[in-house]
Amino acid sequence: MSHKFIFVVGGVMSGVGKGAATASLGRVLQEKGYKVTAIKIDPYINVDAGTMNPVEHGEVFVTVDGDECDQDVGNYERFLETSILSINYMTTGRVYQSVIQRERNLGYGGRTVQVVPDVPNEVIERIEHATERANADFTLIEIGGTVGEYENILFLEAARLMRMKYPDQVRNILVSYMPVPGTLGEMKTKPTQQAVRTMMAAGLYPDFVIARSTLQIDEPRKAKLAMFSNVHADQVIGAPDVKSIYEIPIVFEQQKFGEKILKSFGMKELPEKKVVKWKKLLTSIANTKGEVKIGVIGKYFSTGDFTLSDAYISVIEAIKHASWANGRTPKLVWLNSEAYEKSPAKLKELSDLDGVVIPGGFGSRGIEGKIKAIRYCRENKIPYLGLCYGMQCAVIEYARNVLKLKDANTTEINPKTKHPVIHLLPGQDEKIKEGNYGGTLRLGSYPCKLAANTTARKAYGAPQVDERHRHRYEFNNEYREALEKAGLVISGVNPEQDLVEIVELKNHPFFVGVQFHPEFQSRPLSPHPLFKAFVKAAVGKKGGKD
Repeated sequence: MSHKFIFVVGGVMSGVGKGAATASLGRVLQEKGYKVTAIKIDPYINVDAGTMNPVEHGEVFVTVDGDECDQDVGNYERFLETSILSINYMTTGRVYQSVIQRERNLGYGGRTVQVVPDVPNEVIERIEHATERANADFTLIEIGGTVGEYENILFLEAARLMRMKYPDQVRNILVSYMPVPGTLGEMKTKPTQQAVRTMMAAGLYPDFVIARSTLQIDEPRKAKLAMFSNVHADQVIGAPDVKSIYEIPIVFEQQKFGEKILKSFGMKELPEKKVVKWKKLLTSIANTKGEVKIGVIGKYFSTGDFTLSDAYISVIEAIKHASWANGRTPKLVWLNSEAYEKSPAKLKELSDLDGVVIPGGFGSRGIEGKIKAIRYCRENKIPYLGLCYGMQCAVIEYARNVLKLKDANTTEINPKTKHPVIHLLPGQDEKIKEGNYGGTLRLGSYPCKLAANTTARKAYGAPQVDERHRHRYEFNNEYREALEKAGLVISGVNPEQDLVEIVELKNHPFFVGVQFHPEFQSRPLSPHPLFKAFVKAAVGKKGGKD
């Protein structure tokens, strides 16, 4: 069969849920028996997401082949249970970079290179390449931002040109917000009508409208959208707020969204369709035996008067997956590490938790608070999982308070420390001197060999694993022997470069720090083994039981 392409665009406001809708529709089509891949297009000039502030942009998700991309790619992986590659992610900066490089290499044969059609054609080539690479029946292409924004107009143009190129193989979906003003108590369609008109002004029309709202859209509103938006009422799909994004595929299926998509292409559900696992997942979520209280200590939470968790979305989802697998509902507690620097007495609040996670990060702000929190967890037997920076802080804490190297630190924070237990990876110093920061971290998947009879080995149940990395600093092997003699267990090592990947402690319910990011590989149907083991230990602590 020929490939099918579905563009997903947003209307009315950002953050409307295009990523979750795209991932959920992909899951629905998968369960109809088809092979699905997904592409994210971000309209900013940045070449990738790696240099962006997490508070502003959210989490930087890392692919197996080392691309730093938007957090929606993580949703695609979790819902589709597959690895999304770098070819499936593009930005305005990346596209322009390719066009300019091709022009410099005489790739356009000396002719005038124009914004249209050459930039949209580059987008189309990338979509086709990603589709062929995945051998996908369906490719879902999410265009960031909302229709009407100047930034994404060239990507909308790519969608228009692609429909001209493949008239029977392309469909467009508008995910648009339907407000229910409290003073009116009525769902309003006018903002979405305007979004449709703006979309049509760009040369596109929606084949389906996903109506995002606090409530399910009713028939009168569907009829009104049909009248003013050139879309059949049956092709308006309701997407009300749900407790968990994992409910969305079921919400779509209840409205026969998958069948309607297939019908629009003249296709049918395949007889060899996959076994439906999603309902079983939701049943397990609904039938947990109690709560497990997990504290997440970080610093990328605040934006004005609002607390945002997008900077740690994969960590959050991995905790959820592991908690459900252990028959518990996770209760996440957000803790700002800077508070422990100002008031160490606040550390006592950690005793009320069943477990503590310190995720990745950069910079000096809040690091001393993290180190104090790690010491409290170590000494008070609170299950602890440190991710990337959380592992490095655990090594610093142990060196300072057990090995008694009071000046121990990472050279990221104190380049002149007498005891650089964490230091730059080989070759990174030149990149920093040159100001070459974008895409130069240790990125992507690397092997890790696990030591026998360790917490990590028992959790994984395998002698070697592959995990994704995103860091510039590393455990300093000059301190390895001394730290091991002092009781720190080195349980995971990269066999290619002899880099320490996992540290842990004996005689502790669970104390593990990893240099990599296991959260990127956790899936709702296959939770990450380290997170599962961590939550199991947390459930066993006082407060984790019924």
